[in-house]
Amino acid sequence: MNAFPFSETDPIVYAGPPPKSSDVVIIGGGIIGITTAIYLAQRNVAVTVLEKGRVAAEQSSRNWGWIRKQGRDEDELPIMIEAARLWPQLVLECAEDIGLRQTGVTYLASSDKEMADFDAFMKIAAAHDMDTRMLGAGGLAELIKGMSGTFKGAMITPSDMRAEPSLAVPALARLARRKGVTIIENCAARTLEMAAGNIAGVWSEQGYIATSSVLLAGGAWSSLFLKKHGITIPQLAVKATVAATQPMPEFHAGAAAEKHIAFRRRQDGGYTLAPSGSHRLYLGPDAFRHAAKYVPALKADPLGTRYALWAPAGYPDGWTTPRDWTPETPSPFESMRVLNPAPDASDLRSIERGFKRLFPQMEPVRFQKRWAGMIDLMPDTVPIVDWVPTHPGLVVATGMSGHGFGIGPGMGRIISDMIQGNEAGHKLHRFRFSRFTDGSPIRLGTSL
Repeated sequence: MNAFPFSETDPIVYAGPPPKSSDVVIIGGGIIGITTAIYLAQRNVAVTVLEKGRVAAEQSSRNWGWIRKQGRDEDELPIMIEAARLWPQLVLECAEDIGLRQTGVTYLASSDKEMADFDAFMKIAAAHDMDTRMLGAGGLAELIKGMSGTFKGAMITPSDMRAEPSLAVPALARLARRKGVTIIENCAARTLEMAAGNIAGVWSEQGYIATSSVLLAGGAWSSLFLKKHGITIPQLAVKATVAATQPMPEFHAGAAAEKHIAFRRRQDGGYTLAPSGSHRLYLGPDAFRHAAKYVPALKADPLGTRYALWAPAGYPDGWTTPRDWTPETPSPFESMRVLNPAPDASDLRSIERGFKRLFPQMEPVRFQKRWAGMIDLMPDTVPIVDWVPTHPGLVVATGMSGHGFGIGPGMGRIISDMIQGNEAGHKLHRFRFSRFTDGSPIRLGTSL
């Protein structure tokens, strides 16, 4: 069984030392950090990206590889529509094949309630001139060959795309480097430096970088970094298991999901498979601290989350993970360069059962890779993308809630303009930093 493509034992591609100063410092070398760096560099802004481990080694390369407008929260949708326009442009600039294909995303419905949910999204899709449409049972049988099961129908957005995350973000990093971005791997950001009430610099494990603008795009690690600076956000991280099959005959060229299993055709001729809506939450200090804010999400999907009482040592919300350190002392980010959770055996068995149920005539599925990733969540399943009011010069973009890969270029472009003082071009009120402390009720995202 092959291991996941990236680990902390991989050779360092982007070595230090860091520059003495930079217009912008980005903490986190995932899809959000790298795309933001690209759009800043296009405006001749000097950018330094600090990555504690390896570029794209965590959730940015471990996701399903869906680039979808379908089922998005209505406030995210305009940004996702922009991201869908930007992806092909970035691929042209990269001049690398990252598996970007316009093969559509399909959701399957086995109940009247699911069909009603699709009908509700169809109204949103129509308002945004999307090509989303409903399929009956006959149309679904034509679309996905040989699939068993009794389905009421389906919803499809043919213009949605797929790509290979483990290829895409490293290719984007190479593009960023060609545009002049400084990327430093194996270099954790330890603390922020403040002067006269504003951001003045970043202390990294390789030295100090003077800057007036910092973007924190640290995924599952963002909350821990902010907590060190007296900033609290109700972010948690859940583990999701994924597997890739060996090459097999094509039964569907795109991506699809029903209530038990999701699948996507891969560039290598196999399929990426995952349990739909199933994840594991490790109960740590933050999980208890923020539990009340997650009650609406738990009520909406009480069976989607399974619990573990103790996170492995060094995890962001682990009981023994340090919450305090100094610029001179190693941080928790250096103790775990790459967050590489083990896949759940029960989820892998669920994938095998689900695939066999849908395609009983096919050979039993054989995995060539299996892995897990930690998805950074917010209580309402939409991210924080905002300036931090108590730390002028600091932007936080985190809690992408499993949507970050597809929407990455759109968010990157927006954050780039925010940092430069330009108009974002989209309404961002929903993603404000203060929504969990200003008395606003928790409004769950409408993402399907």
